[in-house]
Formats: sequence, structure tokens, C-alpha cells
Amino acid sequence: MRQAPHPDPDQISLVALMGAFSDPIRVGLVRVLADGRERGWGELDAPVAKSTLSHHLRVLRDAGVTRTRMEGTRCFVTLRRGDLDSRFPGLIGAVLHAADRDDIGAYVGLSSTSPTA
Repeated sequence: MRQAPHPDPDQISLVALMGAFSDPIRVGLVRVLADGRERGWGELDAPVAKSTLSHHLRVLRDAGVTRTRMEGTRCFVTLRRGDLDSRFPGLIGAVLHAADRDDIGAYVGLSSTSPTA
């Protein structure tokens, strides 16, 4: 089965991460995924079209922020917290703290039809 490409941990760049964090929708997605659970794309709820959500998830994946796993026709995403903390200690914590403090991306959440919401 085809799997999405991901950068190796040592290939994750600060510039790519900063670009990925430059959009409030993507910061909101990181906030949702910060609980460490793998989420199906259908569980994610953001005020954008599905194609735009897919774009945001790809930006996060390409930057090394998330890992995407494909299973049949479904896609699942997780935050690469361990890889990011190893490469850039404290960065994700600082991003999450600032996002919570300033309420960035708070309108991104889990679908109300999600069994885990």
C-alpha cells in the first residue's frame, strides 16, 4: 500500500516548521493533535473546505510536524511530538502555550460525529 512521504527527523528544518505554524488553521490542528492520539481525517473539524483541510494537513506532514498513515481509503494523522522535541527541544511546547494563551486556532476541533469526540 502506498504511504505518504515524511521527512526523516534530522531533515526537519526550522524554516519549514515556522512556515507550517504560520497559519491559524494549522496551529489549531496541532492543538487538536497535541493529545498524542491518532486521528482520522474525518474526525477533524475546521471551518474550511475538505480540499483546503487536506492542503493544511499536507503542509504539516511535509514540514515534519505530523505523520500520516493510510489504511485503505482512510487516512490517519498524528503529531510527531517525539521527533520534534528531539530536534527542537521546547518548540512545540512553546507553540502550544502561545496558541492556548492567544486562542489561536481554537475553532479547529473534532467532529461532533466522531466516536472519540
